[in-house]
Amino acid sequence: MVKQVVKHTYETDELCLRTNYYGTKQVTQALIPLLLQSHSPRIVNLSSSLGQLKFLSNERATEVLRNVDDLTEEKIDQVVKEFLEDAKEGLLENKGWPVSFSAYVVSKVALNAYTRILAKKIPKISINAVHPGFVKTDLSFNGGELTVEEGARGPVILALAPDGGPSGLYFYQTELSTF
Repeated sequence: MVKQVVKHTYETDELCLRTNYYGTKQVTQALIPLLLQSHSPRIVNLSSSLGQLKFLSNERATEVLRNVDDLTEEKIDQVVKEFLEDAKEGLLENKGWPVSFSAYVVSKVALNAYTRILAKKIPKISINAVHPGFVKTDLSFNGGELTVEEGARGPVILALAPDGGPSGLYFYQTELSTF
């Protein structure tokens, strides 16, 4: 049903990445100075289970984003740029990008990678990513399994975690998971 409603075009791919990845980065960068003034700063990025690296089929992008020790914001941005260039040329399948929900997958994988490097860069702030579950929202056409309140449980637990808690990690609802 979703494929029938969501039209895949370069413009929708670009909008998805501008919203889920670049938009989150811009808001985060704007708020970091304020967060650093807090005694217990937290950033909780809402991700998706589709943002796990296992759903990114482009081998080069996977290799770049998997190498957390060498990962930089510029490298993440380059992967996103390459995806958009391939989308514009109609080469997503030929270049090994995900076929279904490709921009969404790339945007959430990029967000997860950004979460990891930001947590390393600013250890004073607890920074994590969380998949809230399949929630009944407009995005899921209200077909999700969880209520909004149930989906909020993981993000709220991370936002209220005690000082010295987890940082630079990915959670599937309330459980620690893998990127």
